[in-house]
Amino acid sequence: MKAKITKINNFQKNTHIQGFFLVREKHVRSTRTNHPYLQLYLQDNTGSIEAKVWEDVPAFEKSFMEGDAVVVKGRVSEYREQLQLEIVDIGKASPEKHAEYGFELAKLIPSTKQNVSQMWRELAKIIKGMANTHLKALISEIYRKNAEVIKSHPASMKLHHAWLGGFLEHVLSMAKIGVQLGEHYQVDTDLLLTGIMLHDIGKLEELNPAQRPGYTDRGKLVGHIVLGRDIAREVMATLKDFPADLQLKVEHMILSHQGKYEYQSPKQPKFKEALLLHYIDELDARMNMMNEVIENDAESGSWTNRFNYFRIPLLKGDLGENADY
Repeated sequence: MKAKITKINNFQKNTHIQGFFLVREKHVRSTRTNHPYLQLYLQDNTGSIEAKVWEDVPAFEKSFMEGDAVVVKGRVSEYREQLQLEIVDIGKASPEKHAEYGFELAKLIPSTKQNVSQMWRELAKIIKGMANTHLKALISEIYRKNAEVIKSHPASMKLHHAWLGGFLEHVLSMAKIGVQLGEHYQVDTDLLLTGIMLHDIGKLEELNPAQRPGYTDRGKLVGHIVLGRDIAREVMATLKDFPADLQLKVEHMILSHQGKYEYQSPKQPKFKEALLLHYIDELDARMNMMNEVIENDAESGSWTNRFNYFRIPLLKGDLGENADY
């Protein structure tokens, strides 16, 4: 088996593979004829893929959980111009049983390509440069308490920055944008930066670590927006003479950063810094998602296929020498 382990980025249509993966999602579904099957989303440190289990579903369904590392045998097929995996055999993987075959949990975890220590120093420099002592104290305390988690946590389950260190990468990118746009639009940059650094802080409690992808019970029942507001409110209550009006603004920015009620936002942005926070968050997330679609697309030529988040073909770079212009 050692020589035959295949990484997701090396999958090819109509080939048989075996390897180790993390179960990012697991769902029991039924066909139109009421035949049960498992729909899975598997990942390793090179990418992710949708997988299906069509046979012996009751037995396989009990053999592993969402978030487990698994050993898999299957056949790569194609559906809607996307590769997917038809699983023949699957079971829970462990170092005791599978280390000799090359199993290492770290090899299954996507990680930021950025230097975490450097990102942390850059963010600390931005915080140090804040003039508002109340907001600086708030951010400093929350980031001090949660430093190790912030450095390793994903920013989302699968949409954007969904990897080890993704949370820090996303926040730093947004903070750099915020420094420039705050000055351009003449808003309170310190307040904007506070919203940037706290808007997703509830994800530290909503999401499991990247090593075990999935949602916590608190994440499923409460969600990161309210959890984040509670984290900020709890710390603000410990800070001496924290202004009440400033606390309201911080809470509102966390509660409104999704921007729309249909995005599960309890509030819509009601002042400039809150609105700018929403659009910076959207911008950074969507650019990251487009980069991932383009980088992971297997199509030949200048365009991706249309089966992606944006539901349209995306231009991968130059149009090429055969472009019709």
